[in-house]
Amino acid sequence: MMNNIRLGVSTWLWTSPFTTATVKLFPKIKAMGYQAVEIPVEYPEQIDALTVRQALDDNGLEPILCGAFGPTRDLTNEDPKVHEHCFAYIRQCFDLCNAWGAGFVAGPMYSAVGKARMVPPEQRKIEWDRAVRNLRKMCEEAEAAGLKLALEPLNRFESDLVNTAEDVMRLVRDIDHPAAGVLLDSFHMSLEERSLEEAIVAAGERLLHVQVSENYRGVPGTGQTPWDSFRRGLERAGYKGVVSIESFTPEIKELAGAVCIWKNLAESQDGFAENGHQFLKTLLK
Repeated sequence: MMNNIRLGVSTWLWTSPFTTATVKLFPKIKAMGYQAVEIPVEYPEQIDALTVRQALDDNGLEPILCGAFGPTRDLTNEDPKVHEHCFAYIRQCFDLCNAWGAGFVAGPMYSAVGKARMVPPEQRKIEWDRAVRNLRKMCEEAEAAGLKLALEPLNRFESDLVNTAEDVMRLVRDIDHPAAGVLLDSFHMSLEERSLEEAIVAAGERLLHVQVSENYRGVPGTGQTPWDSFRRGLERAGYKGVVSIESFTPEIKELAGAVCIWKNLAESQDGFAENGHQFLKTLLK
């Protein structure tokens, strides 16, 4: 694979939330040819770290840990108690990373997903500064644990704070800590970026993880995403991490409602994963 890139897939493609029992998907994921699995941690208390570690080892899968950030995990909230709740959750994610041998926690951890409002510039600056201050604190703790943070921009309908590679790199500069990194997702980039290639290049060496799906959240290679631009960006950035499919199933009502997926995006979720893997393997060979 190009630049030693590995291919991964999120368990969100099949189920939510991830629990200890979700490791039953690992053999199938490995059999499809994937080298990595993206584990979304919604409820850490539902996950036995050692059992998951054993399943990862048994199937030879590299773990990527993604956080889930709702209103109770909002680092821009005006209530410091909400910050403390989020800090405690991120620390649980750090513990899972270290138990599994994962190098970073990924996700849009600067704010709550779905927090998209028209607010005055003064309020925006207050919230931005809160995010910077709180994320710097988490970066210090991440570094002490031998880890990093991969901060993900979301499209304008899911966040009013960080939407583009330019936005997230400004956030990283303001945090001013070596543990602050970036996750880019082709779905959000398809909505927000003028050029996938230039967005990836802008993230450069700070790019720790890449997620993909089609512009409509479907199987990579079946929509309007400019994949040649995407590939050139990875090449120019010298990216050497995991490219992971992230999409969802409408069968999981709570998650599907949150991401506005009202219908099946493929004939089957297994077919989604298999066809997506084949396309990415060919694209990035």
